[in-house]
Amino acid sequence: MSRTGTADRLEAAFDAGEDMDEFFDFDNPSFPNRELKRVNVDFPQWMVAGLDAEASRLGINRQAVIKTWIAEKLDARALA
Repeated sequence: MSRTGTADRLEAAFDAGEDMDEFFDFDNPSFPNRELKRVNVDFPQWMVAGLDAEASRLGINRQAVIKTWIAEKLDARALA
């Protein structure tokens, strides 16, 4: 089954409140793309203020906003 089909089934099971254990291998979990590389970036204060405002609006931290926005941009470029 395609990944999309599996994702659709998982989402439907979640929405229906069903047991979703069949979708997960608890004995052999894997964590793809978990290799991290620390990068330091300096931002002007106005950007930090904007990031903090967006983080507050979304209920997430500043780092999550930055990662999400960069991932969205990279995904869009990959599809172009």
